[in-house]
Amino acid sequence: MKRQVVLDTETTGLEVGQGHRIIEIGCVELVNRRLTGRHFHQYIQPERAIDSGALAVHGITPEFLADKPTFDRIVKDFLAFIEGAELIIHNAPFDVGFIDAELKRFDPKHPRTSVLCSITDTLTLARAKHPGQRNSLDALCQRYHVDNASRTLHGALLDAEILADVFLLMTGGQTSLGLHDEQSEEGTDGIKTKRIRRVKADRKPLPVIAPTPHETERHENRLDLIATHSGGTVLWREH
Repeated sequence: MKRQVVLDTETTGLEVGQGHRIIEIGCVELVNRRLTGRHFHQYIQPERAIDSGALAVHGITPEFLADKPTFDRIVKDFLAFIEGAELIIHNAPFDVGFIDAELKRFDPKHPRTSVLCSITDTLTLARAKHPGQRNSLDALCQRYHVDNASRTLHGALLDAEILADVFLLMTGGQTSLGLHDEQSEEGTDGIKTKRIRRVKADRKPLPVIAPTPHETERHENRLDLIATHSGGTVLWREH
């Protein structure tokens, strides 16, 4: 059984070296390249201010986070969800750097994320597959026809769900086909979040429709014309 966890975070700012913190973690689980429906999602009280630039990206305010747990209160549940899995992350050094910093604050001797999990960076994969092109998550959604129209603001769980679709398509196609239907859910924290519901496709075999005599005659006439212009070779008549 191959277990993968697609992960995304939102933070108070861009530079972990400046003491910025994680304020949201979103993860979705894949087993044997199939979405299981299991996920981990948590807002976190960062105990510091949020940069205005970061606030403009994710829209998560200090007021909303005021009653949320600190990282040390959610770390055991988070590690239980990701440990031993392959983490799938877009621009992995960014998210992993923040996670490692939080783990170090929690316990200076705690193992780094790369010890607990293997890590795959989808940005690195995309750059190798599409050199010289834009490879942001939004750009990949356009390239692989993944609908992210509802994403006016970033959110860790929604981005993780979208990245799961992109990753499966980018690495050989999704093995469990489904229809995407957006719905709004209100969680226990009182915030409404756009979610993607995946419904397993139940596809009936396509019907086989025999040609009419008139259609068959026209087809043979076309093959005769091709034979005239190709020296008698018609591939369709060789099978």
